[in-house]
Amino acid sequence: MTAPADEAGTVRRVAIVGGGFSGAMLAAGLAENGVASTLIDRTGVFGPGVAYSTGFDGHVLNVRSGRMSAVEGRPDDFVRWLEAHHPDGADPEGFAPRRLYGLYVADRLAGAEAAHPGLITRVVGEAVALAGPVVCLSDGRRIEADAVVLATGNPAPDTADSLRADGQDRLIGDPWRSDALDRIGPNDDVVILGTGLTMVDSILWLLARGWRGRATALSRRGLRPHAHGARHGPPVTPGEALTTGPVSRRLAEARRLSAENDWRGVMEGLRPVTAALWVAADAATRARFLRHLRPWWDVHRHRIADSVAVSMRRLETEGRLMVYAGRVRRVEQTADGIVVDWTPRRGRSPASLTGRWLIDCTGPGHHPATDPLTGPLIASGRARLDPLKLGLALDAEGRVLDADGAPDRSLFVLGPPARAAFWETVAVPDIRKRIAGLVGTLAGPASDEGEQSDQAEGQADQRQQGQGDDRGDAKA
Repeated sequence: MTAPADEAGTVRRVAIVGGGFSGAMLAAGLAENGVASTLIDRTGVFGPGVAYSTGFDGHVLNVRSGRMSAVEGRPDDFVRWLEAHHPDGADPEGFAPRRLYGLYVADRLAGAEAAHPGLITRVVGEAVALAGPVVCLSDGRRIEADAVVLATGNPAPDTADSLRADGQDRLIGDPWRSDALDRIGPNDDVVILGTGLTMVDSILWLLARGWRGRATALSRRGLRPHAHGARHGPPVTPGEALTTGPVSRRLAEARRLSAENDWRGVMEGLRPVTAALWVAADAATRARFLRHLRPWWDVHRHRIADSVAVSMRRLETEGRLMVYAGRVRRVEQTADGIVVDWTPRRGRSPASLTGRWLIDCTGPGHHPATDPLTGPLIASGRARLDPLKLGLALDAEGRVLDADGAPDRSLFVLGPPARAAFWETVAVPDIRKRIAGLVGTLAGPASDEGEQSDQAEGQADQRQQGQGDDRGDAKA
């Protein structure tokens, strides 16, 4: 692979594909450490990304403001920004509107640009291929660099697309688009696939637009996100029984601790060690977690503000939100809207679900093997999938592993696309830690000997911590 630019092996310029939170804050961190970067984004919106581009203040953060600093080592950075720019929302225990967080991220990026002129270059364009450390854009431009970081964020859901038949135009496949719900009338009933955070966001958005219809939501287990609680309580320190040994024993210990304490404290205690536990687990253990525990992990780990939970419960009480557990068999469009035939998780086959529209809230559609940017890397052997096909296989520094398992010194992955390697890497508190580590890797010498030493030291630190990390908002 292409080596860094100068004789000392120092990275002089980094090409970052993706201008959302991950890419923008990496560019800011690199500039503050004297490394130039080219920040590439096809939308031209740099900083907020999908998660924080909403203009609706009812879309609030899923983590308290006091834990949402974009800068590792400066835990009060976001709250200080709120105090200066939006003092009415500067409660560290509160859940600020995601719109404000987007402004904060954009402001930090602009501040880094102003303080370090020439070290951040913004490019509006769509990356379509990688040729070594060169990013090729759809319009023919080539962005040359010493290293490339893929920080492409979360792709849109794609379950609805797989169910779509010719002529069906009542399936809303990307609920995160700003105009996604424009076609839904105030009295229209909707069917929602998925019962997680995206479902909650979609319903809140509909309500704010004066929607008075009913929603029927379906997921395999029918689980909804839990609430944070009135205040952020102390974490329960995880002991050896919770971090080592068979998964069944760990689960039993988690249940025991939750019975003796607030379960939220147990989850908070696991936050600093989750990524290291994932790294230490073999493929079989990871597969068991995904198959049996992931839905329960998600609803306990990635929670919603209490005020949002109250709104969801009120809708259920009023009969305007019905949640079911089961699998979709078929989706059909009729003259009146959508009919969903489904199989319940338990019990007899019920009546079909009907509505004027179907909204896909099943979560990001990660498919790196068929993605236009990463698919060719896998096909050529420059990259490979992890054993569970969650994403690209990476080393401890976030470098892409090739078909033989060797790390590519010039290609890194950051943020949600790195989930196969680190699992909890989809939101601010997790991503900012990875940004700090990646800045250290890219801003320092990149000799083979130094790389090997740094990687071994990082792996040793993770083992010593009990096999480590912290998640903010679901779509960061």
